[in-house]
Amino acid sequence: MAVQFKAVARVNPADRTKPPKFYAQAVSNGQMTLRQLAKRISDMSTVSSIDALAVLEGMLQVIPEELGNGKIVRLGEFGSFSVSIKSEAFDAPDNIKSNSGHGVKMQFRPGALVKEKLNAMTFEKIS
Repeated sequence: MAVQFKAVARVNPADRTKPPKFYAQAVSNGQMTLRQLAKRISDMSTVSSIDALAVLEGMLQVIPEELGNGKIVRLGEFGSFSVSIKSEAFDAPDNIKSNSGHGVKMQFRPGALVKEKLNAMTFEKIS
């Protein structure tokens, strides 16, 4: 099955008088829940869906904790999770304080296997 996409018009925010340009935008055809993921894992292995769900639920607890401890969480060929900080600009390093209102973003970097699968995807344009 191919990843479906549609053409979306976007205006240039720097010059709204210019004609819009068109970009491909992925269109979702549903979602997969944690339980459904556990069931799929169970169907293709000797692990029960209950055990797979327990491991996935455990990951939901452990990964944010370890990211909060400043660690990069590496999941082999799947990829790695890390944290980045959103910050405003300051005139001097001493002006940056721990309570300066920083925002946090979680980043995911796909591993080799995931990159390979992503690069092999096909696409289908829909109306």
